[in-house]
Amino acid sequence: MNKAFLPGGEKEEKGEIAPAAGPEGKNYITPAGAKRLQEEFRHLKFKERPEVVRIVEWAAGNGDRSENGDYIYGKKKLREIDRRLYFLSERLQSLEVVDPLSIRSEQVLFGATVTIRDESGREKSWAIVGVDEADAAKGRISWISPLAQALFKRKVGDVVTFKSPRGAQEIEVLDIQYLPIE
Repeated sequence: MNKAFLPGGEKEEKGEIAPAAGPEGKNYITPAGAKRLQEEFRHLKFKERPEVVRIVEWAAGNGDRSENGDYIYGKKKLREIDRRLYFLSERLQSLEVVDPLSIRSEQVLFGATVTIRDESGREKSWAIVGVDEADAAKGRISWISPLAQALFKRKVGDVVTFKSPRGAQEIEVLDIQYLPIE
């Protein structure tokens, strides 16, 4: 699926999709990110939640629930699991899986791995991924991050200014690749 994103939320005439602006929008994600969310949902629903329910049922049968630590902790844990299951269910319903390997473009789009050079000459590569799979320590930034938004639709050699926590920064696009993102 080839999806292109434009800065500012505009749609291109060729039917390419721009970034979603709110919670009603699509949840763009790579295949590996979608798989991780689905696995977490299945683990919580079919393994962890049933185990906690058994503990709560056992603890409830032990009498006074007001001072029963197993019961109180179990109910709290159950609420946390249910909250996470609800969140994951909502996220999974809005998934829009975009495989970087299917994209053929010289521009920075969702799924691109972009090598940039900052003002001090340091080079860094960033993979542009979904909100649920962003991890700066692993070189993955969300497609709605200021850096990713500044890079969208740019080409090798372009110089871009973006707002970072340290103020305006100027970067140069050195390389754009569409690689598997695990």
